[in-house]
Amino acid sequence: MKLQDKQKELIQLGSNVQEDWLAQQLDWCCQQIETNMQRYGLDFPSACATDGSYRIKPNDDWTNGFWTGMLWLAYEWTGKKLFLVRAMENIHSFQERLDKHFVLDHHDIGFLYSLSAGAGYTVTDSLLCQQQILQAADILLARFQQKGQFIQAWGKFGEPKEYRLIIDSLINLPLLFRATEISGDARYQEIAQKHYHTLLKTVIRENATTFHTYYFDPLTGEPSHGATHQGNSDESIWARGQSWAILGIPLNESYLQNNQPNGTQEVIPLTNTGFPPNYKAIVDVFLTNLPQDLVPYWDFDFNDQVPSDKDSSALAITACGLLEAEKSNAYPAAKKLAQGMVYRLGEKYSAKSETKNEGLLLHGVYAHAEGKGIDEPNLWGDYFYFEALMRLARPEWKKYW
Repeated sequence: MKLQDKQKELIQLGSNVQEDWLAQQLDWCCQQIETNMQRYGLDFPSACATDGSYRIKPNDDWTNGFWTGMLWLAYEWTGKKLFLVRAMENIHSFQERLDKHFVLDHHDIGFLYSLSAGAGYTVTDSLLCQQQILQAADILLARFQQKGQFIQAWGKFGEPKEYRLIIDSLINLPLLFRATEISGDARYQEIAQKHYHTLLKTVIRENATTFHTYYFDPLTGEPSHGATHQGNSDESIWARGQSWAILGIPLNESYLQNNQPNGTQEVIPLTNTGFPPNYKAIVDVFLTNLPQDLVPYWDFDFNDQVPSDKDSSALAITACGLLEAEKSNAYPAAKKLAQGMVYRLGEKYSAKSETKNEGLLLHGVYAHAEGKGIDEPNLWGDYFYFEALMRLARPEWKKYW
């Protein structure tokens, strides 16, 4: 199918998304979360499932915020106090993790604290959540490399072999923008914008495809080369990486269009919608590479002629990205396309039909080369499917990012 044919099919699928369908999906998600929280207790589910079940772990991974974010979504949809109580119990766990600086030597502070403290502050105005946002933002700020103008993704700060950023970092930056809104301190958003524009000039290729990770010279800070950690090859297009760009750009632009910090580096040329001019092409790449059933393979090296495992989470992330982009008219028919994606996931990839499965979305991939979470639910796929449903059911919903 050509790009236009895939767009038409998604739009046609999206016409099936009505209020009652959304309510049914959201009710089921909340039931699933309520069942799961009884087993997890005050612990957390693992990043991905094994045979449909999440392992129970302490608060020690980069993915734990997704679980807490789903608790907040469930509370907002149902109003049930049990979700609020458990979410706030999670908040205390996240405070302990901050105080001990426990497994926080990475850039995924935004994934952790936007969906825990950020969500909690949005929903309840909790002063504890407000304090956590600032404390977490300080940790993320401390990973900024002046040489290269980026936030280091992984490893001990300044470690030469880890002198790089990754495409996922786009979703961590909103934490810094929120910290400026709360504190009035422009440093946070200035660093966020510097990293954002460095990323746009490096990890996104000239043809609007994306590297997973991009290295810099640790001595000079000069851009070096793109590579992959989770994609099929350094030159391939990792499907979830492309989806992080589709979501991350409008999330950051939602702040930059309203809060342009002073004294920052040269700004990337913007279109009249306020978006980088290659945003539409980035979305087009994703849509063009969708297979017949419109749910991507984990890397775009694969297709229906040369198949591999699907990654439903990439489609859920893209749906949220298009719904965010729709607010700024950054992509034609963005909401209708997102509706089609959500409907396809709900009808064909939901775990509703597998009563013993703890996930919300089936057929995800965590790290294919490492054999992790292949053809299994994962927390971010579950979360972003839940978020996409909430965005569609309640257009006034205030995002946690």
